[in-house]
Amino acid sequence: MKVLLVNGSPRANGNTSIALAEMIKVFETEGVETKLIHIGNKAIRGCMACQNCFKTGHCVFNDVVNEIAPYFMEAEGFVIGAPTYFSSPNGAAIAFLDRLFYSTFTQDKSGKVGAGVVVARRGGCSSAYDVLNKYFGNTGMTIATSQYWNMVYGLEKGDATQDIEGLQTMRTLARNMTFLMKSIALGKEKFGLPKLEEWTSTHFVR
Repeated sequence: MKVLLVNGSPRANGNTSIALAEMIKVFETEGVETKLIHIGNKAIRGCMACQNCFKTGHCVFNDVVNEIAPYFMEAEGFVIGAPTYFSSPNGAAIAFLDRLFYSTFTQDKSGKVGAGVVVARRGGCSSAYDVLNKYFGNTGMTIATSQYWNMVYGLEKGDATQDIEGLQTMRTLARNMTFLMKSIALGKEKFGLPKLEEWTSTHFVR
C-alpha cells in the first residue's frame, strides 16, 4: 500500500506539516509506504482548460504537476493538506489540484482513497474542507473520513502541536484510510471494481 501526501502550505514546516506528519506516523505503523511532497512554496500556474492533456496524457505546463502525477496514479491513497485562506484552500494548492486532476482525468481513479486536511487559525475550515473533497467525489475516488472533519487549528508555527483533538483526528483519519485501502484491495480481488460506462458529456444546451 502506498499513500502520497502533498503539503500545499507555503510553510514547509508549519502547522499543515504537523498535521500530515501525525498521519505518516500511523501509516508507517500500519506498514503503509508514504511519500510526502511539498508544493506550497512553488509557483504553480492555474489550469487554462486547453485540453491538451486529453491528447498527450500530461499537462502542457511541464512543472511539479507532471512530476507528481505518476506517483498520484500509482498510489492507493492520496492526502492533500492546505492552510485556509479566506475560507478556501490557498491558491497554490487549488492550482495544483485543478491541473493534477484535470490532466489525469482520462485515467481511472476508481478505488483510490482520498483525504483533504485543512488548517486554520480559527474559521473557514469547513468550506475549505468541502472544496478539497469535491476533487475526489468528481473522479470516482473514495473519500476517507475521521472522527470529526479533517481539521487542525493553529496560527503561529508549531501551534498545531497543542490541538490535541485535531491531532487525534489525523491519527484516526490515517487508520481509516488504511482500512479502506486494504478493504478495497480485497474487494477488487474478489469482486472487481464496479463496471464503468463510457462517459457521456453534456451541458445545459444539449
